[in-house]
Amino acid sequence: MPLTPVLTKRWLSPRSWTLETYEKLEGYQGLRKALGMHPDEIIQLVKDSNLRGRGGAGFPTGMKWGFIPQNDGKPHYVVVNADEGEPGTCRDAPLMMADPHSLIEGIVIASYAVRCNTAFIYLRGELVHALRRLQHAIREAYEAGYLGRNILKSGFDLDLVVHCGAGAYICGEETALLDSLEGYRGQPRLKPPFPATHGLYASPTVVNNVGTLASVPAIVLGGADWWKAIGPEKSAGTSIFSLSGRVVRPGQYEAPMGTTLRELLDMAGGIRPGHELKFWTPGGSSTPLFTAEHLDVPLDFDAVAKAGSMNGTSALQIFDDSDSVVYAVYKWTTFYAHESCGKCTPCREGTYWMVQVLRRILAGEGTTEDLDTLLDTCDNILGRSFCALGDGATSPITSALQYFRSEFEDYISGRIP
Repeated sequence: MPLTPVLTKRWLSPRSWTLETYEKLEGYQGLRKALGMHPDEIIQLVKDSNLRGRGGAGFPTGMKWGFIPQNDGKPHYVVVNADEGEPGTCRDAPLMMADPHSLIEGIVIASYAVRCNTAFIYLRGELVHALRRLQHAIREAYEAGYLGRNILKSGFDLDLVVHCGAGAYICGEETALLDSLEGYRGQPRLKPPFPATHGLYASPTVVNNVGTLASVPAIVLGGADWWKAIGPEKSAGTSIFSLSGRVVRPGQYEAPMGTTLRELLDMAGGIRPGHELKFWTPGGSSTPLFTAEHLDVPLDFDAVAKAGSMNGTSALQIFDDSDSVVYAVYKWTTFYAHESCGKCTPCREGTYWMVQVLRRILAGEGTTEDLDTLLDTCDNILGRSFCALGDGATSPITSALQYFRSEFEDYISGRIP
């Protein structure tokens, strides 16, 4: 597949985060074109492009925008989920650092499409440098007339606010994010009603990921057919793949959706010398593990699901033959137990007890019955927890036992001290 930088094409430009650089490289041209279109035309264009949410779920973006009821007498809101907290995921932060105006332009276009006059960026609080870049870029956009009253003399008004979270992983779940944004404790809401009709302040709300909205200006400029020509038709466009762990050159690699790990490893210099690939995550730690036999699975939403995992956030954590899958799963489960909001019993209790069982196995005090207990606990969490955090916590355990049960048994028997 040809490599067509879209989200990262400005990253290496001098002072890429400034409005001056952005405008030299097609910046805000998509907005100018969009403001000359009817809002419904933009929604249809994004539907036709097959752009799917880059936050993990892969929901069709245009369809989400189309759910917003019109002429309902309520204010509409666009909220950007920039609470990037999935272990292994690091693509929104560098995008906001290197090219914040692409996100801002995408927000303005999305807001115009859904008739929104106030938008919010919910930013992970630890991302202090990204916050400063965003605030600077927003000031520039206001001064240049891309935000505020009567944008580019179109009659369209939009205010954009950055809100910093306090570092809770649960606030990456869209309804917990909305509760936090309203000043409440970050906990998921019962759905339905959905954010499209009862979101922020009980009003129609679009919640999109950073990478999703940053893709929109390019789609408006290039057209739906151009975007669909990149990657598989049902998972169109490019994605930023975060490669971390046992690779020679960890980092962010933009490539068409459907690129394989084998191809990404070629870009990243391969597995570190003297070692072989053992296991990896295709979309962050909450997605079922893959092994070396999955090297050629196309990394798009549908192909990865067919192979038994989820494309998620395109966060590829790479582990080699020197790594313990049991210890990796223990560390991930500890994270989920710590980050559980405690609202529902399956997640609150289940993740806590799975940590205890895994700790016992690692200490050489486990039994074979413990493996059945782990799977039974996962079964009682999956599909029964209030939100996807509980479901995600089961993925590393069930997939690790599927592919590496013998390693768990080695700890139990004492073959691994």
